[in-house]
Amino acid sequence: MTAADPERWKFCGHAFAAERYGVVPDMICFAKGVTNGAAPLGGVLVQGRIHEAFMQGPEHVPELAHGFTYSGHPLGVAAANASLDLYRDEGLFERGRALEPVLADAVHALKDAPYVVDIRTIGVAAGIDLAPIHASPGLRGARAFDLAFFEEDLVVRATGDTIALAPALIATESDIASIAERLRRVLSRLG
Repeated sequence: MTAADPERWKFCGHAFAAERYGVVPDMICFAKGVTNGAAPLGGVLVQGRIHEAFMQGPEHVPELAHGFTYSGHPLGVAAANASLDLYRDEGLFERGRALEPVLADAVHALKDAPYVVDIRTIGVAAGIDLAPIHASPGLRGARAFDLAFFEEDLVVRATGDTIALAPALIATESDIASIAERLRRVLSRLG
């Protein structure tokens, strides 16, 4: 089975938001997750009718004349094949679906923490909006990032005054509880 084999993708569960919401897109672009970030590789999945539209040209002309630095690089393809096998064999997408309510409960329990104005979760991802510091938008988020990383050994992203969480699909319930506890300590020390 190759990465291009449609059977390989059937095990993915909710690898794409389109699957989660029952949307049938014309195209899906993908990248980082296909190799677990181990090597550069990306691709585009297209509906058959779109593929066929590109296959109508003369025999001597490439169907879609394009190229990327890492197109079809053997290392990227090997990493993708190994990653896709792990997603399937370890049931990582199913695991992510099982952790969704665990993360939601843990993160929404922070609604009473200082400076929290909104919390959103979907899948194994969360956004926690913080009240901005007057005349310094993004500063509270930057401080949260620094406190999380340097004082709590916690990796989060801060986009403006929003803390973004995306635990790994291998996270356990106790890992998520620990993330929430550490984040509560971070929020209690923000000023």
